[in-house]
Amino acid sequence: MAEAHQAVAFQFTVTPDGIDLRLSHEALKQIYLSGLHSWKKKFIRFKNGIITGVYPASPSSWLIVVVGVMSTMYTKVDPSLGIIAKINRTLGTTGSMSNQTKNIVSGILFGTGLWVALIMTMRYSLKMLLSYHGWIFAEYGKMSRATKIWMGMVKIFSGRKPMLYSFQTSLPRLPVPAVKDTVNRYLESVQPLLNEEDLKRMKALAEDFSINLGPRLQWYLKLKSWWATNYVSDWWEEYVYLRGRGPIMVNSNYYAMDFLYLVPTPLQAARAGNAIHSILLYRRKLDREEMKPILLLGSTVPLCSAQWERMFNTSRIPGEETDTIQHVKDSKHIVVYHQGRYFKVWFYHDGRLLKPREIEQQIQRILDDPSEPQAGEEKLAALTAGERVPWAKARQTYFSRGKNKQSLDAIEKAAFVVTLDETEQGYNKKDPVTSMDSYAKSLLHGRCYDRWFDKTITFIVFKNGKMGLNAEHSWADAPIIGHLWEYVMATDAFQLGYAEDGHCKGDTNPNIPCPTRLQWEIPEECQDVIERSLSLACTLANDVDFHSFPFDTFGKGLIKKSRTSPDAFVQLALQLAHYKDKGQFCLTYEASMTRLFREGRTETVRSCTMESCNFVRAMVDSAQPVEQKLKLFKIAADKHQHMYRLAMTGAGIDRHLFCLYVVSKYLAVDSPFLKEVLSDPWRLSTSQTPHQQTELFNLDRNPEHVSSGGGFGPVADDGYGVSYILVGENLINFHVSSKFSSPETDSHRFGAHLRQAMIDIITLFGFHLNAKK
Repeated sequence: MAEAHQAVAFQFTVTPDGIDLRLSHEALKQIYLSGLHSWKKKFIRFKNGIITGVYPASPSSWLIVVVGVMSTMYTKVDPSLGIIAKINRTLGTTGSMSNQTKNIVSGILFGTGLWVALIMTMRYSLKMLLSYHGWIFAEYGKMSRATKIWMGMVKIFSGRKPMLYSFQTSLPRLPVPAVKDTVNRYLESVQPLLNEEDLKRMKALAEDFSINLGPRLQWYLKLKSWWATNYVSDWWEEYVYLRGRGPIMVNSNYYAMDFLYLVPTPLQAARAGNAIHSILLYRRKLDREEMKPILLLGSTVPLCSAQWERMFNTSRIPGEETDTIQHVKDSKHIVVYHQGRYFKVWFYHDGRLLKPREIEQQIQRILDDPSEPQAGEEKLAALTAGERVPWAKARQTYFSRGKNKQSLDAIEKAAFVVTLDETEQGYNKKDPVTSMDSYAKSLLHGRCYDRWFDKTITFIVFKNGKMGLNAEHSWADAPIIGHLWEYVMATDAFQLGYAEDGHCKGDTNPNIPCPTRLQWEIPEECQDVIERSLSLACTLANDVDFHSFPFDTFGKGLIKKSRTSPDAFVQLALQLAHYKDKGQFCLTYEASMTRLFREGRTETVRSCTMESCNFVRAMVDSAQPVEQKLKLFKIAADKHQHMYRLAMTGAGIDRHLFCLYVVSKYLAVDSPFLKEVLSDPWRLSTSQTPHQQTELFNLDRNPEHVSSGGGFGPVADDGYGVSYILVGENLINFHVSSKFSSPETDSHRFGAHLRQAMIDIITLFGFHLNAKK
């Protein structure tokens, strides 16, 4: 075959006249271009390391400072207050330099030292400025003069043209709240959920903890906060994610959907070609640090970019006690799964990225390949869907040598994994409910063996051209994947586009080697392990009750007219819907972010408050006047906003208590208070998917390019998981999950309550709606 021939750099034969050496020029060319690409990448990383290392200054500023110092020396002015003279005398002891050389070297050394001191001063000043968070608590739309001055100073010290990681060393550390403050906030959060007797008992436990054990645990936590970059993130990654021994499918992984109404092309290979090329373009921008850091408050306040570092070339590796995250610096291939077979696809040729049409060609070759799966290959990924310990043992026993190790390495070290799904998914006008629910479940778990759940990204393309992705959760949070996904969809639709016949633009290239099958030798004992893991995974997947639906009666445009935060509005609607669904309140989790701090991840906003409960009770009481309901709504919304802001600024409840609990385990001391706090189930777990790159989507000109958002599985066996995304001004997409096995939950019933709750609240403001069924 042609690809086999090109893979050999040279051939030789032995003849009576000696050895006949025949070089393959094409192969040598590819080797040369591959090496050139590697060195270019190393140079770019080296250059970016220097630029980021000296930020907020620039490498060219060194020359300016040194020239300035040298200029003053020649005018007989000493800017160093005698330091240059001391350096000169020290150099004089070497005896190998002339006076002129010593003067030049002394000036350069002092100028360099002054330049470094200025960098450190600017960096420290910026860190101090970014430690101020008063702007978050200001009333929406109003900015004080002090905040404007502060913003101006931040911009002065922020330098010019920051790269993705430029602000990392200038971000403040996550502060450790006082124990009493956290305990008091906790008691306030559980007040609406406990009866008088239980609340009294919890207050006694909390008081004992605050006086006795709490300060001791806090001392260790303070010590860690001074030593480590972030006192939460490493423990959060390890104990919440990597040490979990249950399935990560449904329980941890989450998904992202395609455009809601639009399918740019019905050709599966073409859609894969454009989208894979878009992902690779994003990866290249990430490698070169060409993406700008995300900035808040009018492009002033930076968010931490650390989570982007492990987006690609990364896989979760199973272990018997704890998993690990394996990240390689570079990868030049992806792995594609189709009809039970795994293919390795190189995405570089002639020293460049494959073009969309060339990737389409490679995908089409896979779709046309008639070969059958090898023994055990088809359902192999079920190992990543089941319990972690059997997968860890199977990996060690059956995949640690030979063909199996090489093929598994190809998957785990791939840039990402692609699944060419054989089903058709997406929104169907004739059956919108079933079609969206099926689409969500397919992305969340598929057939339990056709997604590699350990991979950071499994990109999925369906037979009808619809697409989506499944993401592993331990390495980063959903907004990071959301940033990638918005870029991919926008690049696919607005920049690359398709030819009239639905294919990618451009020409095919017959010289590109065909994708190669991964080879396996999976014994029957391992196949039995795969089947057992698949059986458990299917039981889990079949129990997921999903309802994904677009709410287009109104959106954030109308909500903002009511002078309310859209997030607070939706959260109060969720509280009302849950009360109507179950007749009671529950502990509610809303994910917030702490990326204002270095290596920050998430914090919990406890959305069920005394204020929200008072509002909900008023809403279900027909005797309450509208004015009273509006008053209680305003109080509840303001309370929610305040709690969200506290969480963003490091004054949350749950991460602090979690870390105190970890310290108590290390010290082998028992805390009844912490044990009870961490055993409370989150029966309503919620998350908003942010729209971060709305400039890429002009929804006024392209209303059909609305995103469907993404979702996740239920956190509690008898609870709901709710994800939502506010798209444009007139659409909110909801994703509701629960379990069929729970007699207390029904995702479609909750969805109906949620729709009605949204309408009931907005009508309080006197807006007249034509509610859509």
